[in-house]
Amino acid sequence: MAKITVQNTDISVVKHNDEDYISLTDMARSQLQEHIIFRWLSLKSTIEYLGKWEMLYNPDFNCTEFGIIHQMSVLESSDNGNRKLLR
Repeated sequence: MAKITVQNTDISVVKHNDEDYISLTDMARSQLQEHIIFRWLSLKSTIEYLGKWEMLYNPDFNCTEFGIIHQMSVLESSDNGNRKLLR
């Protein structure tokens, strides 16, 4: 696996089908550690995107289980919005 250095941070580069992909995890760790990754993964839009990606490219994707996870993310984001309104 190749690496590039950006602003004193090593970033992994993976080649797949003659295309290069950089590691978002490495980039995020250089900023605010795992907080950025955790926040990104908890966003409703990210969960929806990952679900659509899995449906397209993963024949073993468990749509039922994903539905539960997606519903929890919708309820949690709704709950956070309601808390902001109450403040």
